[in-house]
Amino acid sequence: MSRRGERPSPEILATLPVAVDAMGGDKAPAEIVEGARRARDERGVGVVLVGPPERVGDTKGLELVACSEVIAMDEDPAGGVRRKKDSSLVRAAELVRDGKASAMVSAGNTGATMASALLRMGRLPGVQRPCIATPLPRLGRTPAVLVDAGANAECTPAMLVQFAQMGAAYVAARFGTESPSVGLLSIGEEPAKGTPLVKETHGLLTAAAGAGGAFDFVGNLEGRDLLPSPADVVVTDGFTGNVTLKTLEGSLRFLFDTLLGVFGTDEATVAASEVLLPHLLPLAAAFEPENTGGAMLLGIDGVCVISHGSSSATAMMNAVLVGHECATRGLVDHVAAAVRSGESS
Repeated sequence: MSRRGERPSPEILATLPVAVDAMGGDKAPAEIVEGARRARDERGVGVVLVGPPERVGDTKGLELVACSEVIAMDEDPAGGVRRKKDSSLVRAAELVRDGKASAMVSAGNTGATMASALLRMGRLPGVQRPCIATPLPRLGRTPAVLVDAGANAECTPAMLVQFAQMGAAYVAARFGTESPSVGLLSIGEEPAKGTPLVKETHGLLTAAAGAGGAFDFVGNLEGRDLLPSPADVVVTDGFTGNVTLKTLEGSLRFLFDTLLGVFGTDEATVAASEVLLPHLLPLAAAFEPENTGGAMLLGIDGVCVISHGSSSATAMMNAVLVGHECATRGLVDHVAAAVRSGESS
């Protein structure tokens, strides 16, 4: 049950557009609008843009919900949401709350996106803190997800257990994973390794899985285990998760840039590149963050996709598709059920 009443069914959500913050991101509005257009024209997903008409400009035939304010990338998140009630982020969240959009997507200020979604859509009953779930690629398999990837710098063991429950519900709803496996990020595989937070969380996750929880706890994972992750869900606090995610992104970018720099330096590397590039480029595409569509904010009464600040049109198109997919697959209901089940176990 939603704060606004009965939550729309997946069938109804499938008919609603995805609300896109047209002013969110370093490349707004041009790349954002183009990505939204591609989602509509190439994938048949309805989209409504939100932003000041004079700043958005050409909407490429997409409907625009007008507002008068924009929360800047470097603006205080909570303060911006409180002061700018007619901002594109706040209005996008209200469209979801009011049943006029199936999901919201923004590549803008991450903190303000979370605050807008939380304050306007509301928190699901029983949720202590919303968390960010970010896909981790696994070649030939459905992605794993990292939770929390940056919403909560300081966490309690009970919060991490709930992140595991919500993350498991997410991979089940989006990827169809049955009995998802959960791993806890630590500095060693042994249960006694890690900070007091990690060690206490390990015991709680073991108990939760043993009490018939909707996931299988596989124990501690180390940083070297993340690509590919043996677990469907990797749980950690938001500070560690955000550092981990950006370290992975930077390392992969360095690796592929180094390889491309080597190719073409002489006749031998030119010949090697002709053989290897057809095999390497699909791998690079699989690890490219823009192709994942963005991260999901779990624990709120609606679907909110948080895209990278440098999102291009391709990234925005994929983010719209993720939002539409999660809304029509009943993600919010799955997460709500997981939280209720965790409270009763």
